[in-house]
Amino acid sequence: MSGVKNVKVKIRISRVLMVVSAGILFLLAGIRLGKKVPEELWMKIGVVFSDAAVEHAKKWWLPGLACVEAGEEKTPWEWVADRAMELLPIGTYVEDKEFLDTEVEDRETYAMILARQESDENAVDEEGKLIGEEKPLDTAVQTSGTPIDASMEKLMNYEYLLGNFYAVDGNTMADPQLLNAKTLLEKDLHIEIPDQEEPKVLIYHTHSQEAFADSAPGDPATSIVGMGAYLTQLLSETYKIPTLHHEGVYDLVDGKLDRSQAYQLAEPEIQKILAEHPSIEVVIDLHRDGVVEGTHLVTEVGGKPTAQIMFFNGLSRTKANGNISYLPNPYIEDNLAFSLQLQLAANEKYPGFTRRIFLRGYRYNMHFKPRTLLIEAGAQTNTVEEMRNAMEVLADTLAHVLIK
Repeated sequence: MSGVKNVKVKIRISRVLMVVSAGILFLLAGIRLGKKVPEELWMKIGVVFSDAAVEHAKKWWLPGLACVEAGEEKTPWEWVADRAMELLPIGTYVEDKEFLDTEVEDRETYAMILARQESDENAVDEEGKLIGEEKPLDTAVQTSGTPIDASMEKLMNYEYLLGNFYAVDGNTMADPQLLNAKTLLEKDLHIEIPDQEEPKVLIYHTHSQEAFADSAPGDPATSIVGMGAYLTQLLSETYKIPTLHHEGVYDLVDGKLDRSQAYQLAEPEIQKILAEHPSIEVVIDLHRDGVVEGTHLVTEVGGKPTAQIMFFNGLSRTKANGNISYLPNPYIEDNLAFSLQLQLAANEKYPGFTRRIFLRGYRYNMHFKPRTLLIEAGAQTNTVEEMRNAMEVLADTLAHVLIK
């Protein structure tokens, strides 16, 4: 980010010099236009500016004032600013150079942000071992079957809300304005279910190759894609919410696992589907998390072992840089409302099923619709049975929030 800082410094310097030069110009203009200048100040100016200097200034610096008086469509203030910038080469240089430098910086920063976004989630290698730094499981996992007090009085306490329902990445910026329980819970997220079969929900997988402890190699039905197919069936048949399942692959390049551009590759395809099916109001990117060996994200629901899930929100903002203009998302508040309402519904009906909502700084293609979800369902240590049981609970939780 040094390029941007250097440009900002140059801009500050040029503005200071511009103000100084503008002051001199105003004094000279006052002299030539017959304005009275205090005698003491005039004596100081006279030491530096002789009559010849004044005439020179009139000839080279002030012809624009005459043009302004004659009706040129520019205010005196605008003219003085322009002349000051011309008199200070650094001003015009920085003005021109700023756009070039920031354009290059923007491209570099954008590429860096996309690269970090792609590798931001936990990943495991072909042997199921965690790659990179794991999420703080001590704060992100809730295994208790006891509901957390979710009264509005409690939820309006920001520290309580954050401490019981969220886990925030260390580089990510969250605040009471962003996580205002009253605002998020007042949003009406219900959808109308028409008689026709036009889809209302889209389920897809940015990382389609994610599998589980007993997945059969080469069998998509036992992978995260199979879980998406089962969730689609449950929503469509059990809850009568028409759901479309997209099985596009974005994390294989030339037959090899490569997640480096998965979100970028998925975006145009998902946008195309949404354009073809304007009835879709809910978009779910279903993932499987990665955890260290020995961690088992499981709870019991209705007497059945059930993988835990985690709602994941991208905020398009970090502590270091604030809002990320390269990855705009007009639906951040709606996304947060959706995940919180689902979290509280699960807390009430299925305590222990959901881990805390995880907040990270990038976008993760959550800008498609107001009701967009990224769900981390289970991990590589869960079984296919535990995952299918989780899809049943997730489908019921989604229906609870979406259907009146």
